[in-house]
Amino acid sequence: MARQSDEFLMAWASLSGLGEEAGWQAIPIAPALPLELQAGRRSPDNAEAVLVGFPSMRLSASDKLPEGQGFAVEQVNPQDDAKLWLALTRKATGSEDLFASMASDVVGALDDAAAVGSNEKKLLRVFLGRVGAWQEFMRKGFQALSPEAEIGLVGELSVLRLIMDAGVPAALAVGSWLGPLDALQDFELGTGALEVKTTLSAIGFPAKIGSLEQLEDSVRQPLFVAGVRLKQTTIGKTLPEIVDEMQCIVKGDAEAERLFAERLLAAGFIEQHAERYVRRYTQAGTRIIEVDEYFPRLTLGNVPLGITKASYEIDLDKAAGAVVEIDGALKRLGAMRI
Repeated sequence: MARQSDEFLMAWASLSGLGEEAGWQAIPIAPALPLELQAGRRSPDNAEAVLVGFPSMRLSASDKLPEGQGFAVEQVNPQDDAKLWLALTRKATGSEDLFASMASDVVGALDDAAAVGSNEKKLLRVFLGRVGAWQEFMRKGFQALSPEAEIGLVGELSVLRLIMDAGVPAALAVGSWLGPLDALQDFELGTGALEVKTTLSAIGFPAKIGSLEQLEDSVRQPLFVAGVRLKQTTIGKTLPEIVDEMQCIVKGDAEAERLFAERLLAAGFIEQHAERYVRRYTQAGTRIIEVDEYFPRLTLGNVPLGITKASYEIDLDKAAGAVVEIDGALKRLGAMRI
């Protein structure tokens, strides 16, 4: 659970990082044991920061720290000690209120992980994963989801629910949900993948394919497309209500809870925007089709020489290919035992 942003705002207000020499002013805040936490300001730019001290961890030369439009993560040494200190720092261009929300959420994620006994290595992964989710959220523009993106997220959550209802463990199912991280396909399960397309159309099923690579199955096989048809009704559920249901389903599985929160954030959903999602949806059916030699698609391997990029639209209602149930698809993917 996120900490109150006032904890950070009050700490930053008590500090001044306006000194002429480069350095840190910081005060301790409640720790997420075994981690040490501080709120700080850096001189001479007076940037707000949350400093996280890992007693025995080290970064390798290949580790890349995340950086977003309004923040940066950097390795620092405010106390001149042997700890690994990482500073989550606001950039001058970043919103103070949004950065405070980010700091509250990231530290809250560390609290939750520490509460279930996570070791330092896991806590470092939690920190970097949550910051990475904020990186993706900020890259997408800070705003509430567009109507099209809202529908798409409802469809992906519907398929995630199907996967878990079929018996795939929650943490594995949520971990396979890579659509929010801009993977080529929305789910990577077993040896293959599953791409989700969602529509409100009652006649036909228009599905936008964003690239020549999206329906390419040369790397991961088999590949399925799940077409989720929704209806807007007064008795349906809003996106926040669907999110609440999913949070209840994964509750009690710390890894699934963590991953679900990260994926939602990366997808562009935050609680502060919940009141903007007022449309109510019911499911009108899901059709899962295997992408085989009969399925209509454009890939780098079947377009004329010289074409390197393309986006196009297909009608899933008219698409040839073997139609399967979710259990059958998961068995073919190797995500479930036969």
